[in-house]
Amino acid sequence: MAYTPPRTRGSWRTALGAGLAAVAALASLVVMAAPSYRPPFGPWVRRNDGAPILAPRGSGFEAAAVFNPAVVKEGAEYVMLYRAQDAKGTSRLGMASSRDGVHFSREREPVLGPEADYERGGGVEDPRVIKVGPTFYLTYTAYDGKDAQLALATSPDLRRWTRHGVIMPANTGRWNVKWTKSGAILAERVNGRYWMYYMADAAAGSDQMGIAYSSDLLHWTEALDAPVLGRRPGRFDSRVVEPGPPPVMTSDGILLVYNGADDRLVYRTGWALFDGNDPTRVRARSDDPLFEPQRPWETAGRVPNVVFVEGLVREGPRWLFYYGGADQHVGVAEALGTGREGYR
Repeated sequence: MAYTPPRTRGSWRTALGAGLAAVAALASLVVMAAPSYRPPFGPWVRRNDGAPILAPRGSGFEAAAVFNPAVVKEGAEYVMLYRAQDAKGTSRLGMASSRDGVHFSREREPVLGPEADYERGGGVEDPRVIKVGPTFYLTYTAYDGKDAQLALATSPDLRRWTRHGVIMPANTGRWNVKWTKSGAILAERVNGRYWMYYMADAAAGSDQMGIAYSSDLLHWTEALDAPVLGRRPGRFDSRVVEPGPPPVMTSDGILLVYNGADDRLVYRTGWALFDGNDPTRVRARSDDPLFEPQRPWETAGRVPNVVFVEGLVREGPRWLFYYGGADQHVGVAEALGTGREGYR
């Protein structure tokens, strides 16, 4: 969530265009096959005795908040990129490392800050990271004080970053009419293309999930004329449907953990299963949330009642999910595999 007025995940548009609303609703309801599907992991359990694993500190770039982390495992080391805000509300990406995935040591300085024109005025926010070959690909929200736009950078080592600009411009999409955010890329090709789930704003309802494809991971094209995963009235995701960590390919299909918010903007965690041969086709979707705010640091903070998952590390039967709590702290939850992970 961007700490900007109006609320970055919040609403700034009313429903306009019943036709597109019907299309979006249909897309979210047409869940073909796999009605009894369950994710290949069990219940989530908070680690670190339920306490945050990172908290704001000092008077510098992470004085006000640390939240919404991406995590990758390199050899025996877990590396985290997390969003940090200073006292003025400017966002940068900090870096931390760990040997056990729970206890992290932080770098003294950020690894990415607002330098490009499309970042100045607000900062760099909400990272997701994948590795393809020797290269790390970072998607993040670039905020210039006016528009939030989905941007991309690459690195050979998670420290030296090369910007590739805005990959999903605001206000110019096939169906989105305002901002773009939260790019979660599948780190393998399907039908010769890479696929990315992201969030944007339809005229008939903001904060819904879209899908795009690329041949080179640098240049992206919207795949549909409507959201691929829309909002559901009366559910935990009635107001916001936003990608979480990068999706994973399983023998059942493409599993995406996502962040949903209800009409009171309480953020909980859901999942969706997409067809492994057609990433635009929804096969199953959670009726109930996997995870929700419970601890005091998740229910009270800069933005209350938020658990927002962005990082995922799988190692054997262990799934570690990294999340922001109330847009102020970082937490981690662990789930054990069910023995039917079926990674492809």
